[in-house]
Amino acid sequence: MTMSKFEIEEKIVAMLKTVYDPEIPVNVYDLGLIYKIDVADDNSVTIDMTLTAPNCPAADFIMEDIRQKIESIDEVTAATINLVFEPEWDKDMMSEEAKLELGFL
Repeated sequence: MTMSKFEIEEKIVAMLKTVYDPEIPVNVYDLGLIYKIDVADDNSVTIDMTLTAPNCPAADFIMEDIRQKIESIDEVTAATINLVFEPEWDKDMMSEEAKLELGFL
């Protein structure tokens, strides 16, 4: 049975929720760091993401962690992680859960 792009995206989101910035106890998805998830017809995935700070020392670690976890999804053929800084991240992009966890609510 082939999965729809939507089902693959759901798996990707679930995987992204297991990736953490080492300095923040909230996953990258709920932090609002994931700007775009694009599943192509060949099931290759492109993700546009940002960081809480442009000079984040864990950037390479986080991006590699995301790439490995996304490529571990059976239906995904390849993953490309693009680091973007437009628009600039701010705390309003976080989920309600993340804001609660970090004391912003």
